[in-house]
Amino acid sequence: MLSQGAAKKVTIYVNEDVHLHGDSLWDAILRFLRNKHVAGATVLRPVAGFGAHGTVHSSAGEIHAGHMPMRIEFIDTAEKVDEVLPTLYEMVIDGLVEVQDTNIVKAVARGGKQEAHLPHAEIKGPAKLIRIYLGESDKLKGEPLFEAIVKRLMMMEVAGATVYRGILGYGAKRHQHKETVFRLSKDCPIMISVVDRANRVDEIMGAVAPMMVDGLIVISDVEVHRFVHALPEQQKVTNVS
Repeated sequence: MLSQGAAKKVTIYVNEDVHLHGDSLWDAILRFLRNKHVAGATVLRPVAGFGAHGTVHSSAGEIHAGHMPMRIEFIDTAEKVDEVLPTLYEMVIDGLVEVQDTNIVKAVARGGKQEAHLPHAEIKGPAKLIRIYLGESDKLKGEPLFEAIVKRLMMMEVAGATVYRGILGYGAKRHQHKETVFRLSKDCPIMISVVDRANRVDEIMGAVAPMMVDGLIVISDVEVHRFVHALPEQQKVTNVS
């Protein structure tokens, strides 16, 4: 299974009626990629398109003619792409091969054997406390901003974040926000608290600050005495002292 990080995306465009040694070229390419143990590949059959010949092909007029453009794409490591690309270059006698740099954010396989998540390194000593203040009603593309920020922090594998919902407060606009006994306000103050190493502050700020239109971010020096991610079962006994 692919790992998180830099990778290559390869896209191959061929016509459905192009053959190689008696087989459809797209089918031959797919079998070649499978035999080479590429992580995975997808064949897409568009509804319409045209290529270098300038002829438009659509599913409405040519569904039985076999002239439709076919798109094959796969993502794998740079080493694997370098391995299969020379053969793909020879196989594609009429079409287009495109290679792009990409970044894998998440790769999981349901039902298969998954690699155990490594524990976060233990943090002891000087660290940074980041407090992000915003309103509960703040949105980002229709989603509550505080939820969007927490999701972004999770994608960045920040060690942890906590969201606090205030019961009373006001900000720079001096609008008072509070929840009453009979009605819960939809614009109570929200604070997101994050503790991490000092060398991650610029990365976190670069991700969170552009998401905020109104609010406040405060960074403080703190001293962490113990911060340990849950250790795998086989390590728990050896690490208890």
